[in-house]
Amino acid sequence: MSITPQRRRGQPIVLYRSKTTTDSRGNKVQTVDEESPYSTRGWVIPGRSSRAEVPGQMDIDIVRIGVGSDFPGVDSWSRVLWKGDLYDVVIPPLYHHGTRHVRHWTIDLRKRP
Repeated sequence: MSITPQRRRGQPIVLYRSKTTTDSRGNKVQTVDEESPYSTRGWVIPGRSSRAEVPGQMDIDIVRIGVGSDFPGVDSWSRVLWKGDLYDVVIPPLYHHGTRHVRHWTIDLRKRP
């Protein structure tokens, strides 16, 4: 049995992990590590979204991505580049167990304004 077509021919996704740095005051802060992105392929499931209809409102665009492997360092401070747009990670990755052919991770994303 081979891997699913969604994983093999999925859409290109770039994950930017988070890292801990120290700011000018000596505080430890979480930031995006833009120096070492991780490129992979995965599937994308559209979620809820709403479009701004009145000036001053914001668009909300939520998607869920699925990838075949774990990415240490991906948490709520991480970002994802998909189709030329940056997305924030809404919740940490969720592991879905099964046989080696179907186990995967899902990550919910929100498009950056």
